Amino acid sequence: MLELPVIRELVSRCLIEDLGRGDTTTDACVSPEAEGRALMAAREDLVFCGGALVREVFAQLDPRVQVEQLCREGERLTAGKAAVLLTGPAQSLLKGERLALNFVQRMSGVATLTRSFVDALTPGSGTRITDTRKTTPGLRIVERYAVRCGGGHSHRSDLGAAVLIKDNHVAAAGGITAAVTRSRAVATHATRITCEVDTLEQLREAIEVGVDIVILDNFTDEQIATAVEFTDGRAVIEVSGSVSRERIKAISALGVDIVSIGALTHSARAVDLGLDWTA
Repeated sequence: MLELPVIRELVSRCLIEDLGRGDTTTDACVSPEAEGRALMAAREDLVFCGGALVREVFAQLDPRVQVEQLCREGERLTAGKAAVLLTGPAQSLLKGERLALNFVQRMSGVATLTRSFVDALTPGSGTRITDTRKTTPGLRIVERYAVRCGGGHSHRSDLGAAVLIKDNHVAAAGGITAAVTRSRAVATHATRITCEVDTLEQLREAIEVGVDIVILDNFTDEQIATAVEFTDGRAVIEVSGSVSRERIKAISALGVDIVSIGALTHSARAVDLGLDWTA
């Protein structure tokens, strides 16, 4: 699920950032001949994600380091549960530990937050939780992978991946009808047209002009229910904006197809995993 060339380039840049001038402390304190063994473990309940990044960090840093992943990607870990065992030259373990932890803590944080939203859905609703383009610049591929490890789905990957007409497009084009008509004239036959709407009146216009997907932006639960009834299967319904875990069960019970949540990536906190020397 992660493209290796992209991961290689990302890890290479990050190793230069951290080790561009070497590691003064490790080189001074630790013998080049010393061997080490370290265990990465959860310090809180979390959903684990990022083993491929740990492997790539040490593959580039020192191929002699052995990386043994002790859990599955997307597996729930309770506090104290081991995730990764590292063995090899002590200097290399020390030089790569922070970068490996940074990746895993960030990715596991996204996966854990995503899982909390997925778990809050109304059982059997069929509603999908998706991310958005509100990702950390340069880290979209790993953050979106983490969303999928948490049980979520990915939205369009970039601006060229789909037609998604938002409020500023509508304003610049002169209205929903104009924006959709122009988009349909240049889009391929396989491209679906998505339009964001802020009001029920805009929804009516979008449905009348034949959009394939409507995004209900910052609608109340009552407005969502009205929109679902009015749309009556004529378009896929996506809800976005002001979606909390407390609201997600009620929203998914209303019959919407998708709930997109920017907070999955822009507001996920790094969870607590540690890497400790072991005998």
